[in-house]
Amino acid sequence: MNPTKKVAFYTLGCKLNFSETSTIARGFTDEGFDRVDFKESADIYVINTCSVTENADKRFKSIVKQAQKNNPEAFVAAIGCYAQLKPEELADVNGVDLVLGATEKFKITDYLNDLTKNDLGEVHSCEIEDADFYVGSYSIGDRTRAFLKVQDGCDYKCTYCTIPLARGISRSDTMANVLKNAKEISEQGIKEIVLTGVNIGDYGKGEFGNKKHEHTFLDLVTELDKVEGIERLRISSIEPNLLKNESIDLVSKSRAFVPHFHIPLQSGSNDILKKMKRRYMKELYVDRVLKINEVMPHACIGVDVIVGFPGETDELFLETYNFLNALDISYLHVFQYSERDNTEAAKMPNVVSKAKRVKRSKMLRGLSAKKRRAFYEKQINTERTVLFESENKEGYIHGFTENYVKVKTPWNPELVNTLHKVELTKIDEDGLVRFKFLEK
Repeated sequence: MNPTKKVAFYTLGCKLNFSETSTIARGFTDEGFDRVDFKESADIYVINTCSVTENADKRFKSIVKQAQKNNPEAFVAAIGCYAQLKPEELADVNGVDLVLGATEKFKITDYLNDLTKNDLGEVHSCEIEDADFYVGSYSIGDRTRAFLKVQDGCDYKCTYCTIPLARGISRSDTMANVLKNAKEISEQGIKEIVLTGVNIGDYGKGEFGNKKHEHTFLDLVTELDKVEGIERLRISSIEPNLLKNESIDLVSKSRAFVPHFHIPLQSGSNDILKKMKRRYMKELYVDRVLKINEVMPHACIGVDVIVGFPGETDELFLETYNFLNALDISYLHVFQYSERDNTEAAKMPNVVSKAKRVKRSKMLRGLSAKKRRAFYEKQINTERTVLFESENKEGYIHGFTENYVKVKTPWNPELVNTLHKVELTKIDEDGLVRFKFLEK
């Protein structure tokens, strides 16, 4: 291959996708490609797709158009979850030359012997049952933090979700490889690692290409906590039924794990949780929140919630609203339910109108703003450590405390990717927190 070929990447969706894009990009660099920004002219554009919301489907087409505008002759490849679920649909999009599914995406350079534009998108997509091997990945680059993938796939059968269809069975990286990747990241001067996966609390399953367990999630966090050079470790998202007391206790006493949990709830109504085939009732969720707040009163707790699931009456929605209102949590990520092909929920009766989904989403977003404000107010006059980001945003530099309070101070390039002890002093008009340095 001509060593001066240029490649550009665009990632839709989750932190896991970002970590995989980075790993795939490093593969291109190893093959002699130059990586350029997606806005620039490139020979190859790789779009890592997501299938979680309808929006991601629509955005895909506009991103392909953007690539064609940058270079009409460029070779366009679609990879990732949507590429696994709807390969033909993506291949039909004007300008797409190659579609790679769940297992093929990591071998993308093998498919690029000929970069001539295809009249029709070429599809290589395995049966999802074949997605049973593990490819470790992590993202490094423009961020002060890295996303480290520890697990992939999911064995849960939630009725609204296509991820098991897009990513296959639950499987894990080996402990040795996770620790090796963590060391590599720390050697590059990155201060924070965010653990990511589809269902990371399930870590250990499939570690040896079968269902045998040697390690558990608790073993994983225990060992990662010992890796030298990592200042901060953050757990991205973990199912409430897999977040055990031992793991919460470990975080509370940990050297590097920060007091920030993101725990999907999806509904505050047990009726809806049963229809979703979630693996817990809301009482267990309350128990997890109480346990975290008991051992880490300053912890930040984020919650995922879906509104407008089939059968969610006004009463059941209010049950969710009141449940969340009473719960001592810090913010919400609100999703409007969207029908996905080949899921049980898509065939369920009592569909909630789009207008109601929008209204309920607005109500919960309002509640989230109130919760975040109350959480920030509780943090005023406390001492925290801030890790500063790398962007100059209108003359300010932003950063996050260990418990995920977003702060700002006038731009100073020397602060980028550094940690500082501060005292939080007040909430600014834009909702971000001001502080004073406790050491220079």
